[in-house]
Amino acid sequence: METVTSATAPTAGTGQRRGPQPSAPGPRTAGPWVVAAAVTLLLLIMAPRYGYHRDELYFLLAGRHLDWGYVDQGPLVPALARLADTIAPGSLLALRTPSAVLAGAAVLMVAAIARQFGAGRGGQTLAALLGGASGITLASGHLLSTTTIDLVVWLAAALCTVRLLRTGDSRWALAVGAILGLGMFNKLLPALLALGLLAGLAIAGPRRLLWHRDTLLAAGLFALLAAPTLAWQAAHGFPQLGVAATISGGDSSYSGRVDAAVLQFLIISPFVVPIWLTGLIVLLRHPAWRPYRALGWGWLVVVAVVLLAGGKGYYPAPLLLVLTAAGAVVAAAWAGTRMRRTLLAALVVLTAVSNTVLLLPTLPVDRLPGFVVAVNYDTGETIGWPAFVDSIAAVHRGLPAEEQARTVILTGNYGEAGAVARYGPARGLPAAYSGHNSMADFGRPPQEAEVVIAVGWRQPQQLRTWFTEVTLAGRVDQRVRVDNDENGGPIWLCRGLRRPWADIWTTEVRHSG
Repeated sequence: METVTSATAPTAGTGQRRGPQPSAPGPRTAGPWVVAAAVTLLLLIMAPRYGYHRDELYFLLAGRHLDWGYVDQGPLVPALARLADTIAPGSLLALRTPSAVLAGAAVLMVAAIARQFGAGRGGQTLAALLGGASGITLASGHLLSTTTIDLVVWLAAALCTVRLLRTGDSRWALAVGAILGLGMFNKLLPALLALGLLAGLAIAGPRRLLWHRDTLLAAGLFALLAAPTLAWQAAHGFPQLGVAATISGGDSSYSGRVDAAVLQFLIISPFVVPIWLTGLIVLLRHPAWRPYRALGWGWLVVVAVVLLAGGKGYYPAPLLLVLTAAGAVVAAAWAGTRMRRTLLAALVVLTAVSNTVLLLPTLPVDRLPGFVVAVNYDTGETIGWPAFVDSIAAVHRGLPAEEQARTVILTGNYGEAGAVARYGPARGLPAAYSGHNSMADFGRPPQEAEVVIAVGWRQPQQLRTWFTEVTLAGRVDQRVRVDNDENGGPIWLCRGLRRPWADIWTTEVRHSG
C-alpha cells in the first residue's frame, strides 16, 4: 500500500467533543440502515401513484432503440427501462424499483461519508435522516431518472475521495476514476465532478495527489470506461453539447442562472441550509477539517461552472449532501442538551414532511393544490397521460376512414410521443413521431403520411411552414385541474405537406432541450 499523506479527522456524535482526533472513522451503527430501508419502502409504496413521468415514457421508447448513446444521455437508463418493462410490462412499480433502491443506497453513502469524517452513531444517523429526507433523494428516488444514477455516482466518488484524503491510500483514487468512468454511461456530468475535485485539490491540496501515479492511472481508467460514450458523442457531433446550449438558454425546466442559484437553498430543504452551510464553513475554515478542504472548494467550483455555463441547478446537489454530512458531524456534537436535540428533531421532521408532500404523490390527484405543481414541476408531468391520449383519439375518430389510414401523430416533445406509444395502440391510434432530442433518430413519418394530428404547439405558425392547411381540431383535456405543459393545449389537424419529410425532419423538425 502506498500512502500520500496522513489526516486528522474531527470526531463528533452523541456525547462526543469537537476537535482534532486520530485519523479514524466513527463506530459502525445500524441507524443509517434503518433510515435507508424506510426511505426505500416509502418510495416503493408511492411508486404506482399518479402515472408515468414524461421522461420515463421517453426512456421506454429509447429502450426499444438501444444504442451506445443518445442525444441527451448515455445508454444506462434506457437499458434499465427496457429491462423493467420486459420483466413486468406496464408496471410503474417495476420501472421505479431501481430508483427506490438507489435512493436507499444514497442514504447509506451520506451516512458513510459522515462516518469517515469521524461521526459517532448519532452523527451518522442524523446524516442519514437528513439525506433520506432531502429533496434530491426523494424526488430522484421516486422516478426512473438519470438524476438518480448521477446522485449515487457522485456520492460514491465523494465517499472514495474522503477515504483517500483521510487515509492517504492513493489506491482510492483508482476507485474514484472507475466510478466516474462508469457514470459516463449515464450522463457526461461525472466529468464535471472530476473537474471540481481536481480543482479542489489544486486550491486546497494535497497537491501532490494531482501528479501521483495512481491519480494518473485513475485518469486513464476514467478515459477507458468513458470511451464508448465519448466515441458515440464524437461520431454524432457531440449532441449533448447542443442540449447543454439549449438548457443554458433557459429553454428547459430547472435552468436559468438565477433559478440555479436559488435551487441550492431549496433542493435539500430550506430547513437544512444551516446544516450544510456549517459543513461548508468547517471544511473551508476549521483547522481540524483541513484534510478535507478540497471537497468544500470542489462544491464551490462545480456551482460556479454550473452558474457560468447556465446548467441545471440540481447538478451540484450530490455535493450538497456531502456538505450536509459534514454539517451533521458538527450538529451532533452541538446537540448536547435536550433543547438542542429537540431543535434538530424538529428540523428533520419539517424537512421530511414538507418534502414528502411537495415531491411525492401523497395527495389525491383530483384535489392537488396548485402550489404543489408550482413548486415541483415534475409532479405535473406525471398526471393525465391516458386522458391526453384520449383527447388525440377523439380527433382521430372524427376523421374519414380513408384519411385515418394515412394519418400520423406529430408531437412537440418526447413525453407526448411516449404517451401515444404507451396508450395509443389500445385506442386505435397510428404511430407518433417527434423531433425532440433522440426521438428524431427513432424515425420520421413515411412520405405518404399526408394528414397529421399535431400536439405540443401552442401556436400554429411553425406548423404552417410545413403544411398548407392547419386547423384547430380540439384541445387536450386531462380531466383534472393541473397546470402542466399539456393540459388545455391545442390539437391541430394538418394537411398538405409543403416539402418532403426528409427535407424538413433534420433541419427544421428536429430540436433539443
